[in-house]
Amino acid sequence: MNGQVKYFGLLLVALVLGSCAGTDKTLTVKQFYLRDQNDNDHDDPMVRGEKNRILHGAVSMAERKGRLGQYYSVLWNDTEGVGSGEVEVLFEFQQGKTASKIKKRSQTFPASDTSGKAVFSVIGDDYFKSGKVLAWRATVSRGGRVLAQERSYLWK
Repeated sequence: MNGQVKYFGLLLVALVLGSCAGTDKTLTVKQFYLRDQNDNDHDDPMVRGEKNRILHGAVSMAERKGRLGQYYSVLWNDTEGVGSGEVEVLFEFQQGKTASKIKKRSQTFPASDTSGKAVFSVIGDDYFKSGKVLAWRATVSRGGRVLAQERSYLWK
Protein backbone atom coordinates (compact mmCIF):
# COMPACT_ATOMS: atom_id res chain seq x y z
CA MET A 1 0.00 0.00 0.00
CA ASN A 2 2.81 2.41 0.95
CA GLY A 3 4.54 1.69 -2.40
CA GLN A 4 1.36 2.58 -4.28
CA VAL A 5 1.05 5.90 -2.47
CA LYS A 6 4.71 6.71 -3.22
CA TYR A 7 4.22 5.74 -6.88
CA PHE A 8 1.06 7.85 -7.11
CA GLY A 9 2.87 10.81 -5.48
CA LEU A 10 5.74 10.59 -7.98
CA LEU A 11 3.29 10.35 -10.86
CA LEU A 12 1.43 13.40 -9.60
CA VAL A 13 4.66 15.42 -9.30
CA ALA A 14 5.70 14.38 -12.82
CA LEU A 15 2.33 15.46 -14.22
CA VAL A 16 2.45 18.82 -12.47
CA LEU A 17 6.01 19.55 -13.62
CA GLY A 18 5.23 18.33 -17.11
CA SER A 19 2.25 20.65 -17.40
CA CYS A 20 4.46 23.63 -16.51
CA ALA A 21 6.84 22.95 -19.39
CA GLY A 22 5.89 25.08 -22.38
CA THR A 23 6.09 23.80 -25.89
CA ASP A 24 7.93 25.92 -28.40
CA LYS A 25 5.69 25.85 -31.43
CA THR A 26 7.55 26.10 -34.69
CA LEU A 27 4.99 28.52 -36.13
CA THR A 28 2.39 30.85 -34.62
CA VAL A 29 0.31 33.40 -36.53
CA LYS A 30 -1.28 36.34 -34.72
CA GLN A 31 -3.81 38.57 -36.44
CA PHE A 32 -4.83 42.16 -35.77
CA TYR A 33 -7.54 44.02 -37.67
CA LEU A 34 -7.35 47.82 -37.45
CA ARG A 35 -10.84 48.94 -38.47
CA ASP A 36 -11.00 52.56 -37.37
CA GLN A 37 -8.82 55.45 -36.29
CA ASN A 38 -10.83 56.37 -33.21
CA ASP A 39 -9.48 55.93 -29.70
CA ASN A 40 -12.43 54.16 -28.07
CA ASP A 41 -12.60 54.01 -24.30
CA HIS A 42 -14.63 50.80 -24.45
CA ASP A 43 -11.84 48.93 -26.30
CA ASP A 44 -9.82 46.38 -24.38
CA PRO A 45 -6.57 47.98 -23.09
CA MET A 46 -4.48 45.54 -25.17
CA VAL A 47 -6.40 46.48 -28.32
CA ARG A 48 -6.01 50.18 -27.51
CA GLY A 49 -2.27 49.73 -27.03
CA GLU A 50 -1.83 47.86 -30.33
CA LYS A 51 -3.92 50.49 -32.12
CA ASN A 52 -1.77 53.29 -30.65
CA ARG A 53 1.43 51.46 -31.62
CA ILE A 54 0.32 51.10 -35.24
CA LEU A 55 -0.97 54.67 -35.54
CA HIS A 56 2.07 56.21 -33.78
CA GLY A 57 3.66 58.84 -36.01
CA ALA A 58 0.71 59.15 -38.39
CA VAL A 59 -0.14 62.83 -38.09
CA SER A 60 -2.70 63.58 -40.78
CA MET A 61 -6.02 61.81 -41.21
CA ALA A 62 -4.80 60.52 -44.60
CA GLU A 63 -1.75 58.92 -42.95
CA ARG A 64 -3.94 57.35 -40.28
CA LYS A 65 -6.38 56.04 -42.90
CA GLY A 66 -3.45 54.56 -44.81
CA ARG A 67 -2.63 52.36 -41.82
CA LEU A 68 -6.09 50.81 -41.58
CA GLY A 69 -6.26 47.17 -42.57
CA GLN A 70 -5.08 43.76 -41.45
CA TYR A 71 -1.78 42.88 -39.76
CA TYR A 72 -0.30 39.39 -39.40
CA SER A 73 2.62 38.59 -37.10
CA VAL A 74 4.27 35.27 -37.92
CA LEU A 75 6.41 33.99 -35.05
CA TRP A 76 8.74 31.08 -35.85
CA ASN A 77 11.10 28.93 -33.82
CA ASP A 78 13.64 26.37 -35.10
CA THR A 79 16.43 25.59 -32.65
CA GLU A 80 17.44 22.31 -34.29
CA GLY A 81 18.16 23.51 -37.84
CA VAL A 82 20.64 26.31 -37.11
CA GLY A 83 23.15 26.75 -39.90
CA SER A 84 21.37 24.51 -42.40
CA GLY A 85 20.22 27.37 -44.61
CA GLU A 86 18.33 30.64 -44.61
CA VAL A 87 14.87 30.77 -43.08
CA GLU A 88 12.07 31.98 -45.33
CA VAL A 89 8.66 32.98 -44.04
CA LEU A 90 6.12 32.97 -46.87
CA PHE A 91 2.70 34.58 -46.41
CA GLU A 92 0.08 33.86 -49.08
CA PHE A 93 -3.38 35.39 -49.04
CA GLN A 94 -6.58 35.95 -51.00
CA GLN A 95 -8.65 39.11 -50.81
CA GLY A 96 -12.35 39.74 -51.27
CA LYS A 97 -12.24 41.76 -54.51
CA THR A 98 -9.47 39.83 -56.30
CA ALA A 99 -11.39 36.53 -56.54
CA SER A 100 -9.08 33.53 -56.45
CA LYS A 101 -5.83 35.44 -57.10
CA ILE A 102 -3.19 34.43 -54.53
CA LYS A 103 -0.84 37.20 -53.44
CA LYS A 104 2.50 36.34 -51.84
CA ARG A 105 4.87 38.14 -49.53
CA SER A 106 8.00 36.76 -47.92
CA GLN A 107 10.75 37.63 -45.51
CA THR A 108 14.10 35.89 -45.04
CA PHE A 109 16.27 35.47 -41.96
CA PRO A 110 19.95 34.46 -41.69
CA ALA A 111 20.87 30.80 -41.22
CA SER A 112 22.21 31.60 -37.73
CA ASP A 113 18.79 32.70 -36.39
CA THR A 114 16.87 30.24 -34.21
CA SER A 115 13.65 32.28 -34.00
CA GLY A 116 12.10 35.40 -35.39
CA LYS A 117 9.07 37.49 -36.15
CA ALA A 118 7.87 38.47 -39.60
CA VAL A 119 5.10 41.07 -39.85
CA PHE A 120 2.93 41.23 -42.94
CA SER A 121 0.30 43.89 -43.46
CA VAL A 122 -2.48 44.42 -45.96
CA ILE A 123 -3.17 48.12 -45.55
CA GLY A 124 -3.73 51.34 -47.46
CA ASP A 125 -4.62 51.15 -51.14
CA ASP A 126 -4.07 47.39 -51.24
CA TYR A 127 -6.68 46.97 -48.50
CA PHE A 128 -9.21 49.52 -49.82
CA LYS A 129 -9.00 48.49 -53.50
CA SER A 130 -8.65 44.70 -53.14
CA GLY A 131 -10.73 44.16 -50.00
CA LYS A 132 -10.36 42.23 -46.77
CA VAL A 133 -8.14 39.17 -46.51
CA LEU A 134 -10.50 36.20 -46.67
CA ALA A 135 -8.01 33.33 -46.54
CA TRP A 136 -4.29 33.04 -45.76
CA ARG A 137 -1.47 30.53 -45.35
CA ALA A 138 1.90 31.03 -43.63
CA THR A 139 4.83 28.70 -44.32
CA VAL A 140 8.24 28.59 -42.64
CA SER A 141 11.07 26.83 -44.42
CA ARG A 142 14.81 26.51 -43.83
CA GLY A 143 17.12 25.73 -46.70
CA GLY A 144 14.14 24.86 -48.93
CA ARG A 145 12.72 22.32 -46.44
CA VAL A 146 9.27 23.18 -45.04
CA LEU A 147 9.33 23.31 -41.23
CA ALA A 148 5.73 24.25 -40.48
CA GLN A 149 2.60 25.65 -42.02
CA GLU A 150 -0.49 27.40 -40.61
CA ARG A 151 -3.59 28.33 -42.56
CA SER A 152 -6.89 30.03 -42.04
CA TYR A 153 -10.10 28.09 -42.02
CA LEU A 154 -11.07 29.21 -45.55
CA TRP A 155 -7.73 28.38 -47.20
CA LYS A 156 -8.11 25.55 -49.72
